[in-house]
Amino acid sequence: MKRREFSLTAAAVLAPAMIGTGAAVAQPAKPREGKEFLVLDKRVPAEAPAGKIEVIEFFWYSCPHCNAFEPALEAWVKSLPKDVSFRRVPVAFRDDFAPQQRLFYTLDALNKVDEYQAKVFRAVHVERLPLTSDEAILAWAGKQGFDPAKFAEIYRSFSVASKLRRAVQLQDAYKVEGVPALGIAGRYYTDGTLAGSMERALQVADFLIAEARKAR
Repeated sequence: MKRREFSLTAAAVLAPAMIGTGAAVAQPAKPREGKEFLVLDKRVPAEAPAGKIEVIEFFWYSCPHCNAFEPALEAWVKSLPKDVSFRRVPVAFRDDFAPQQRLFYTLDALNKVDEYQAKVFRAVHVERLPLTSDEAILAWAGKQGFDPAKFAEIYRSFSVASKLRRAVQLQDAYKVEGVPALGIAGRYYTDGTLAGSMERALQVADFLIAEARKAR
């Protein structure tokens, strides 16, 4: 799940801001470079359309922190300005992550990520299904109503395999240390460890989006 130990807990992901009695809500402090986010040594080419600021969430279906973060992330994505392009990239810190990467990119090829992202997390973390092998994932997909032959063909396709390689290149280019994590505009990186929580990481991302907008 991670290359370094996260201090993040599921409760911290969605914890509300503290409000003092009778006091105004404090504005978030300006994020600190090197403390709450990193500037990449080498810029990562974006795949977003021209004029768009690309934001990437790096995740893993079996990661409990990614599962806990999903509702807050979904709400945040819905509020993003029109000049921001958001996408997800499944990580592979080990070879055995590949089946879940293939699952994501098969759903993506079928335009079913929005419909099934939460369902996959639920299958893994609530239903406790072992979706860690090709056989288990293909069996699960069949039970969801997908055409088994079509799903398997895409799952095993050269196109999906190419996307797996690109995903690993991206996680390495962003120097992803653990998940969930956010890459912004091909130049910034933050995660729950750096920011202190994923709630704060979203605030940091908002700041970095604004910085990227100024630099255009």
